[in-house]
Amino acid sequence: MKISVYLFVFILVGLTSCKPPETKRVTENSKPNIIIFYADDMGFGDLAIQNPQSKIPTPHLDQLAKEGLLMTDAHSSSGVCSPSRYALLSGRYHWRDFNDIVHSMGSSVFKENQVTLPHILSQNGYHTAAIGKWHLGWDWEAIRKKEFTQKEQAVLRNKNIDIWPAQAYDWNKTIPGGPLSIGFDSYFGDGTINFPPYTWIENNKVTVAPTLTLQHPEEDFALEGNWELRPGPAVKDWDFYKVLPTVTRKAVTFIKDQEQAEKPFFLYMAFPSPHAPIIPNEEFRGKSEAGPYGDFVYQTDDAVGQILEALKGINADENTIVIFTSDNGSEKYAYERIKNYDHDSSHPFRGVKRDIYEGGHHVPFIVKWPNKIKPGFKSTQLFSQIDLLNTLASLTNSDLPKDFQHDSYNFSDVWLAKNSSPVREQLVHNTWTTKYAIRKGDWLYINNKDGYHTRTPKWFKEGQRFKTAKDTVQLFNLKNDKGQNNNLASQFPEKVKELAAALREEQQTETFKN
Repeated sequence: MKISVYLFVFILVGLTSCKPPETKRVTENSKPNIIIFYADDMGFGDLAIQNPQSKIPTPHLDQLAKEGLLMTDAHSSSGVCSPSRYALLSGRYHWRDFNDIVHSMGSSVFKENQVTLPHILSQNGYHTAAIGKWHLGWDWEAIRKKEFTQKEQAVLRNKNIDIWPAQAYDWNKTIPGGPLSIGFDSYFGDGTINFPPYTWIENNKVTVAPTLTLQHPEEDFALEGNWELRPGPAVKDWDFYKVLPTVTRKAVTFIKDQEQAEKPFFLYMAFPSPHAPIIPNEEFRGKSEAGPYGDFVYQTDDAVGQILEALKGINADENTIVIFTSDNGSEKYAYERIKNYDHDSSHPFRGVKRDIYEGGHHVPFIVKWPNKIKPGFKSTQLFSQIDLLNTLASLTNSDLPKDFQHDSYNFSDVWLAKNSSPVREQLVHNTWTTKYAIRKGDWLYINNKDGYHTRTPKWFKEGQRFKTAKDTVQLFNLKNDKGQNNNLASQFPEKVKELAAALREEQQTETFKN
């Protein structure tokens, strides 16, 4: 009897030792991975799944929406990039702290020890990574040589400006105040595609030291619109066309490296596209019917597909929350696309990037989480990217600091179809300091007779479908008027008073304590 038992154990051990190692698989109770795909200047009307008239194929994003949740009333905090990115990562209205973008070689917009989404997830055991566009500042002054006093003259928008040349910085030093200072474990990118320094940054150091001042590329001009290039330090032969392919490869590599990782991961993948310079690579040209911009959107969609394929390759797609959205509406070149290609990046909304009208901040928003979020589900709930912090903290069982006050709402029950009751009653829209809007239910109030910040072309003004505002403020009912054609301020003065008071109350209520 004892011999038989020993023989059975021996055979069992032998079989076990010969079994090949299994690929790491997530378990039902493990923390979900998170990927946030953040497009740059992509309009609501660019995605084919929510605009049947779109001239741009977006197969991977359409499929993502079919497999997950499409939020049709989602908004960025601002109509420009730096404020929206700050709001997403901090869970806080940008206008409580600033309105403008971070300019060339600008400092960080974050306060010391500020609570952020990567901080929260890092404290819950996540490996946090940022790849691509940053545009939230570094402390460049910390590496500037104070003994270097001679600035260099450059040209920006036909104006002479003085800038510090590449030689004014000690590029061997660590650059403080970047992604690693707010909770990311790693970073790779070029900072901002059209802002200096023009070099790769890995974690908190440049990979190659800039040696010259780039004022304008000598060849390979943008295929549509302008370069929107700011002069500044650059490495020799910097190639703008390599930015999107490079960060895409880095993201794919990052995902593959997580195959045997013991920690869950959070990847903040901030694309440089389809922001100007509009530079689709050659293999993507002609893939859309909306010109080079449409091809650039198509290439961005392809990049999403490559990263999602890598996620499937490591068997992690079943337990990963995948989010796709954009930092604001499409750039002003969108007007010319209407004329040249019959493609409206803002469809069905009024306005473009920077504007307080819906086209400036009403953005695509898709979220997928297999077996958790119902496939093909649509939500019309009012939602802001500010709400990601609270929602993801809830879904990952991450702790928020005690008495943490912020502007972020928890939509986890909405995403999981556990509750259909409205979560947000109202939302403030803003870009620059002069104009604010507030949304409450179907009503939207703008505290100005004009909701534009971006100048509309003359031909568009002459043939536009929008009525000229006669009142000093604007009031729209978005249920009946998505395109914000009819100003109802004079017809509903009490509603104007109600929303104006709600806006003032939001502006005067300070929520920042952590």
